[in-house]
Amino acid sequence: MHSTQGGTPVSADEQPADAADNTLAARAAHGDEAAFETIMRRHNRLLFRTARSILKNDEEAQDVLQDAYLRAWRALGGFRADARLSTWLARIVINEALGRLRRREVPVIPLDAAMASLEPDMQRWLSDDVDRQPDRLAMREQIRRLMEARIDGLPEAFRSVFVLRGVEELSVEEVAQALDIPEATVRTRFFRARSLLREGLSRDVDMAIADAFSFDGERCDRIVARVLQRLS
Repeated sequence: MHSTQGGTPVSADEQPADAADNTLAARAAHGDEAAFETIMRRHNRLLFRTARSILKNDEEAQDVLQDAYLRAWRALGGFRADARLSTWLARIVINEALGRLRRREVPVIPLDAAMASLEPDMQRWLSDDVDRQPDRLAMREQIRRLMEARIDGLPEAFRSVFVLRGVEELSVEEVAQALDIPEATVRTRFFRARSLLREGLSRDVDMAIADAFSFDGERCDRIVARVLQRLS
């Protein structure tokens, strides 16, 4: 990415990451808002996820991130290159997030008093089986669809064995008779089918983890615009 300030290009691509960060930090410390914008865009996702991990709320994480950037802008003169800029910024975000948590703490209400004050339908919700609650049911439905898609993707010979043995829970002997194959083949194919499913689901989980608490372009732009507006 390239920005300009007074005709001077601000580039984060032509140097190693830490050196580029240090250069940008030095420029920003002297009031270069374009350099600071580059810093924000470079570290937005990391810092948003850091705040989100503490607050568990997207909107609060965005608010904290904006406040942290303003604090960082004022403190950049004290940044020393012996630390990574990303670590220095993360520390500011963490402190802001923890401060937000402390400020929103409310008095603890005894459980008996809280239960007595709840409406009947709320009491039923709290006492209901957690696995029957709407959000949990929706999550299980998504997992079921993912599992079905993975099973459908198995090679045909493995798929039939897995459905009969793993889903219908037929015995090895019953599966062998139904498919007219040796019992040893049933065991081999079932073992291989489970291995393929585990590998596929593991990749799905890894991809989901990487995509968790996404920080898309629109959100990134919004945070940057708000911080720059407050700086002005």
